[in-house]
Amino acid sequence: MTTIHLGDIPIEIRYKKIKNIYLNVYPPSGTVRLSAPNTVDKETLRAFAASKLEWIRKQQKKLREQERESRREYRDRESHYHQGERYLLKVQEQNSAQGVELCHGTMVLKVRPGASTEQRRNVLESWQRRVMRALLPALLDKWEPKIGVSVDEARIRHMRTLWGSCTPERRSIRLNLDLIRKPPICLEYVLVHELIHFLEPSHNQNFVRLMERHMPQWRSYRDELNRLPIRHAEWDY
Repeated sequence: MTTIHLGDIPIEIRYKKIKNIYLNVYPPSGTVRLSAPNTVDKETLRAFAASKLEWIRKQQKKLREQERESRREYRDRESHYHQGERYLLKVQEQNSAQGVELCHGTMVLKVRPGASTEQRRNVLESWQRRVMRALLPALLDKWEPKIGVSVDEARIRHMRTLWGSCTPERRSIRLNLDLIRKPPICLEYVLVHELIHFLEPSHNQNFVRLMERHMPQWRSYRDELNRLPIRHAEWDY
């Protein structure tokens, strides 16, 4: 890895076996990283980054100002979110099946007696993954024909720095599991965003035009997602 500077902004460069240049700004502090093909020289990368300087500063400001949740211990009376709604956690220890039930503002987390914090989290996240997985077929049925693309693989993953990503040549998308905690329109917006990337890989004017054609209110959905608190995480990249 090497580093270039644009004024007071250091930019990490990582060369990979890829075809295009990718620029990302990472939480929590706004670290900037360029992933680039092995054949691209540093001056070309500096010029590319300089053309994105205003965007970089906006992203850094947004990340530094965004509210973050405290660490979750998966104990009684702790606040947890599901599809944009706040629930108070109730831990129920039992020897029968583990899982989650929602009831009148309460999220009942059913776990084995003596379950550790990690085990409680795993039970909750397994349930969240199943719920989110069940939502995807209807969303894909709605948007694939509208946009004119098809998905061979849709994966749900923990993603610290992205809400979604895609590999158009493999017709695959990846969605952040944390989207199940946000209002439903946020998941739909990120899904559409990634499907549009099948047609336009960069965030250029053509991408914006396609987003506006298929989801005219996409900016308000994006802003809503970016306003919401993000979960606590240990950042070790």
